[in-house]
Order: sequence, then structure tokens, then C-alpha cells
Amino acid sequence: MTEADGSGGPGTGARPAMSWRGRLSVLLITVIGVLVVLFTNQWLTARFTESTRSSATIRQALYSGNLLSELQRISVVPLLLSREPGLLSALDTGNFAQTSQQLIYYVDEIGAASLMLLDKDGRVVAATDRSRLGANLRQEPYFVEALRSGDTVFTTARTEAGAHVFNYSRKLTSNGRLAGVIVVEADLRRFEEDWAGIADAVMVTDSEGTVILSTEPRWRGLNAEEALAVTSAPSAINRAIRAAVEWSALPYDAFIRGQAVMRVHSRIPFQGWSMITFTPYASVRERVNGILALEIMGFAIMLAVAFYFASRRARARTAVFQRESAELRRLNEALQREIAERRKAEHHLNIAEQTLAQSSKLAALGEMSAAVSHELNQPLAAMKTYLAGARLLLQRRRHEEALSSFRRVDELIERMSAITRQLKSYARKGGDAFEPLDLREAFSSALSMMEPQLKRQDVEIIRNLPPEAVMVRADRVRLEQVIINLLRNAMDAVKGVSDPRIEITISAGEMAVFTVRDNGHGIADLDSLFEPFYTTKPPGDGVGLGLAISSGIVNDFGGRLTARNGAEGGAVFEMKLPLPGRGSEVAEQAAE
Repeated sequence: MTEADGSGGPGTGARPAMSWRGRLSVLLITVIGVLVVLFTNQWLTARFTESTRSSATIRQALYSGNLLSELQRISVVPLLLSREPGLLSALDTGNFAQTSQQLIYYVDEIGAASLMLLDKDGRVVAATDRSRLGANLRQEPYFVEALRSGDTVFTTARTEAGAHVFNYSRKLTSNGRLAGVIVVEADLRRFEEDWAGIADAVMVTDSEGTVILSTEPRWRGLNAEEALAVTSAPSAINRAIRAAVEWSALPYDAFIRGQAVMRVHSRIPFQGWSMITFTPYASVRERVNGILALEIMGFAIMLAVAFYFASRRARARTAVFQRESAELRRLNEALQREIAERRKAEHHLNIAEQTLAQSSKLAALGEMSAAVSHELNQPLAAMKTYLAGARLLLQRRRHEEALSSFRRVDELIERMSAITRQLKSYARKGGDAFEPLDLREAFSSALSMMEPQLKRQDVEIIRNLPPEAVMVRADRVRLEQVIINLLRNAMDAVKGVSDPRIEITISAGEMAVFTVRDNGHGIADLDSLFEPFYTTKPPGDGVGLGLAISSGIVNDFGGRLTARNGAEGGAVFEMKLPLPGRGSEVAEQAAE
């Protein structure tokens, strides 16, 4: 640690400065990023500006076409009305009672702004605007020009409010004499309303350059340059926007409402008119800024990666130092705990050694006593049944049958003696008492001992036994003990079943197989089934040693005892035992 501290290693906590390669990489990425952003800004601005200008030109052509189409449509109306018999008759007779109503009907049909009928002296004799009836308009340009021309004439006049009125007029003749003048006002103001709903600002100028139609009312009556000069006082926000636009190199033509706009001019083939539209650069700037933001973010990520690798070594050395310090602290604490635990363990070890032998003796004694109690219950129950039957037979003076019951009792007493001998030698697991046995005869012997219980419980026993002998190598008493335990468990499982049934199957193949199948409710916990003292029976009906002892006996024989739930319900116990030719080999492997 002294050497590490003295050389500026992890122990000093010093962070090394960034190497010259790292600094050069960061500078190179920064310069490349600035150049790429500047070039991209110029190129994308030019490209998107041209696209926006093309779209504005198309829109302007559409606006001009609609305006010219409306003027051409209205220009035909005076010619048609000059031939209307009703109007000519009213001018000849001087009866204008229904003429204004007739003009109102016409104006709705043709979509004009208004209609007026003037007599040859210039007096309004019929009009869609009844407030103008009786007015003398002989000095108006549309009346004077109509009298001078033999065709339809177009005139423009400006109202006191600053708006322009567009009229088509034509003189009416009757029998070669001047009868009056029909005046049709074109409704071009609706185009201003339509244009105002779009982001573009639009103005239409006449042959003298005066604005006659515009989406901005304050531009009317001015020329284009004067209209653009009429703006609100620049606010701080507008000044900032102007500065940002100039920095971004947008080729703007003017500023309208604080926005940079491009100017598109075209001629309208009518009376020397022109149309000028102003399209904002907002969409151009938004698209360019979106791509620039992605580029800047990409370079920022590259810089972050460069800084990460540059500082990675310092972080790694700091982390190593912290881990070493923490590890030393943990080792020190663990050493102190281990010393205390060892002292405590030495104290308890002496006590444990004194009680270990006594505890093991008590455990073995308890298990042996429980096993003896369980294995003797079955013969005792059978002896009780046979003695009760013998007493009844003696009372009825049936001595031969009573002697048969006593012989059965004697056999059970001998069996109990054999069981105790087997339990004494259980821990040795020896195979000295093994002998070739017919599995069918062992089953028949066990079934005869279970006969009283079977009759009392009324269980149907189905036997599937082969005609030839199924030989195994085992201890007869212990094999019968296993079969009795399996039968007894099956009988307990079918209690409460409406049609109790137990099926016994004996077969032989590579091994001898003894199967017990019942139609009970099945087994809930298969994993704990063969553990000592595990039982599903009510208290007093069993101690849970039958299957544990049976499994141990089958293992001594070199076989295997398994259990499963049947596909159609109930439980299936299967005992597999080796055939006599393989019995010794399998038993030796099981013992190992």
C-alpha cells in the first residue's frame, strides 16, 4: 500500500488528466460537427425554400385562375340583361313597380354583389339595394363609360371606407334609342375572405400598381412597397425573430406580422392586374431545424462517448480502490464475527457431545416402538375376529370349526413372533432368509388373513392373476406384510365410496410386478407419502409407518415401491421385484 500511495495509484484517489489523443478527438468531433451543421443548414434551406416557392406559385396560379374566371362570368351578365324584355318594357313605359324585385331574383341566380338599372338620365329606377332608388348617378364612371361604348365596360371605384367596387355596365337600347344602363357589381370581396383563411398574405394590384384586393385591409389603396412599409412597431420578440432569420441565412423578401416571407409575383391577364403572394418561411425553418436537431444530437452523443472513454480509466481505478477498501472492512468484520462464533461453538460443543448419544438412543427406541405397534395391530385384529368366531362356534357345538379358528390364531401368534424377529434384524438388512416364492401364493396367504376385514367392509376384490407361477426371491413373512399393508391402505381409501372396488394385478416381464388399484379419492401429496409418520387417516387410525416400512422391505428385496393417481381416479400402488435369476445382483446394488 505504501508503494501504491507514493506512485499515485488507486490509494491516492487522483484522477489522471485526459490524454492528448482524447483532447484531439474531442476537438476534431467538435469542428466536424460545426462544419456539417453549417453546410446542412445552407443546403437544406435552399432545397426546402425552392420546394415552398413552387407550392406558392401553384397556389397563386390557382388564385389567379379563380379570380379571372369570376370576372369573365360576370362580364356576360350585362349583355344578357340588356336583352331582357321585362327591363326594356319598364324603361319604355316608366313602370318600375316590379323591376327591383326582378333584379333581386337575378342577383341571387347569378351570384353578383348587386344590380342597378338606370334610366337614360342616370337616375336609379331599380336596384337590389332599395336605399339607392332615386339617386342620380349620371356622373359615375360606369354610366359615362357605358354611354360612350357600345359594349360592356368594366370600371373600378373606391368607396369612402377604402374598399374597391368592381362594376360591369352596358347601355340598353329600345327601337334604336337609348333606354338606360344596367350595372352589375362583381362580388370579388369573397376572394379576400377565402384567401384570409390560408397562411399566405395576398394582394392584387391594378395597372397603376394600387392594391385593390388584399387579405390585409390596411394595404388597400397603397402600392406594394407602401403596403409592406405599413407594419406595427417592432416588439422585442419580432426583433429577435428577425435576428434569428438573418443568422439562419433564409432568403427572405419581407417581414409580415413578425414572420419572414417569400414574395411571389405573377400577372393576371385582365386590365393589367397583378397578384403578389407572401408565403411564410415557418415550414422551411421547422423542417430544417428538425434535421439540424438530429445532427446536433448525434454529435452530442459522439462527444459523450468520447468523454466516457476518456474518463473510463479514472473511474475504473477509483472503483477498484473503493472495492478494496470495502472488502478489507468486510473481512475485518467477518474475522471478528468468526472469532466470537468459534468461542460460542466451543462452549456449546461440550454440551452437544454429552446429549448426542442419549438423543439418538431415544429416537431409535421411539421409532422401533412405533413400528412394533403398527405391525402387530393387524394380526391382533385378526386374532380378535377369530376368537370371537370360535366362541360362537363353541356355543353352537361346532367344535371342528372352532378348532380351525384356534389354529388360525396359533398361526397369527407365530406370525407376530416372526414380525418381532424381523423388526429386530431390520437395521441389518440381510438377505439370509430370502427364498424363491410364488408371488401368487404370497398374495393368497395375505388375502386369507384379511378375509374378516374384507367381509366386514364388503369390498369387491378383482383378481388379475396369471395361470403360471410368478417367482421372486424374498422373505415370505415380510413380503406378506407388504401385501397386507397395501391391501389395508386400499380398503381405507375406498371407505365412503358408493361402489368400493380393489383391483389386484400380478404380471411378470423383466421384473415381477404386483399392482393394487382402488377407486377411492386419490392421493393429495405423493411426495410425502413414504415418509415415516406421514398419514392422511384420522388420529387413532394409524401412525404413518406402514408405507415407510413397506418401502424399506421392498428396497431390501432389491425392488421398488411406487405410487401414483390413476387416470380414472383412485390410487395405484406398484411393487416391482426382481426375478430369482437377478435377485442377488439387484439386492447387492440396493444394499450399496
